[in-house]
Amino acid sequence: MPLRKTPIATNEIYHVINRGVNQQPIFGNKYDYERISQLIFYYQFANLPLRFSFLKRLTKGERGKLFENLKKSSRLVTLLAYCLMPNHFHLLIRQEQDNGISKFLANLQNSYTKYYNSKHKRTGHLFQGQFKAIRIEKEEQLLHTSRYIHLNPYTAYVVKTADNLKEYPWSSLIQYVSKDKKGICETNLILNKFFTKNKYLKFVLDQKDYQRQLDKIKHVLLE
Repeated sequence: MPLRKTPIATNEIYHVINRGVNQQPIFGNKYDYERISQLIFYYQFANLPLRFSFLKRLTKGERGKLFENLKKSSRLVTLLAYCLMPNHFHLLIRQEQDNGISKFLANLQNSYTKYYNSKHKRTGHLFQGQFKAIRIEKEEQLLHTSRYIHLNPYTAYVVKTADNLKEYPWSSLIQYVSKDKKGICETNLILNKFFTKNKYLKFVLDQKDYQRQLDKIKHVLLE
């Protein structure tokens, strides 16, 4: 894998994207989405006591205790927002330790690839080589990136209407706008910029049609 031209800095936030090889689907059903969601949560932490595949050997009580202890431990990254799409994913994450994002992505993608290959009796790579990481330099960019990520299912017609976005289960938008919804993200950094969760939802939806139209013509604009 080629070296990254711009190194990833600790305590900085990045929009991270990766896709399936040849843009092939990598999440085929709810079990795939559930698996990658669990892996995203688990591999945020730096000092893991055991591999994810061994968790099933624990009782429900043992897993609960392990997760509570993990939440108090050091992290490689902190997840701020995410969206899982059929053939790619978006993550908004802050690097907490040197090389944290690279370690996190390596653990995440390797673990999911093993699961996927075993399930589908295939071999080889599942994800494209090097993930894309865009540094967030300003507060305005942070907010707009979170909106872009949360609008993705609508932009790509994975959901038909904007109202369906609030029910899309493979995105952190549910955690951002639901009253008591718990999730795997740290939402305060973004939500503290808005008075209420409804105001954040309005902020997201205000650009829904513009983003969808822009997506339609982006290939023309790049020619």
